[in-house]
Amino acid sequence: MGKTAVIVIDMINTYDHDDADQLLPAARAALPSVVRLIEAARRQGTPVIYANDNFGEWRSHHGEILATALAGPHADLVEPIRPDDKSLFVVKARHSIFFETPLSYLLSQLGVDHVILCGQVTEQCVLYSALDAHIRHLKVTVVRDAVAHIQADLAEAALRMMERNMGADVRTVDSLTS
Repeated sequence: MGKTAVIVIDMINTYDHDDADQLLPAARAALPSVVRLIEAARRQGTPVIYANDNFGEWRSHHGEILATALAGPHADLVEPIRPDDKSLFVVKARHSIFFETPLSYLLSQLGVDHVILCGQVTEQCVLYSALDAHIRHLKVTVVRDAVAHIQADLAEAALRMMERNMGADVRTVDSLTS
């Protein structure tokens, strides 16, 4: 029997990009649920893996990405979810957390067969990552109140697609942590 990992997508962020003004309100709304999910995972000994964009900084590593985000104007969105010493970190360059990253190998090494996805952007990186997890025969859960969107209508459509077309379990953080 496999185990579960929580994957936090692109939440270590400076919000210095196109559409950031549209994303920020949804990120603020999702943050408390992301915090609760991470805290619950840590209490249960569930691996927490941060899969984060490198923002085109090809010499960066996770420590630099974190330091840059914490030094930015939206550090209040990063500090509550900062990785701890047990957290794992995968740097990505494209939308999917799996595309040309070592994540598949890492999950295999950990014996993970179920991923719980949270983070941003629902209708982009979360959607593509859920699809890539599905085609790798991983069980997928998406925490609806722990994902942030740019376009609300596209996010709702993406959540429906993940549930209907990929068999993802779309639920709230309360249903996972209580």
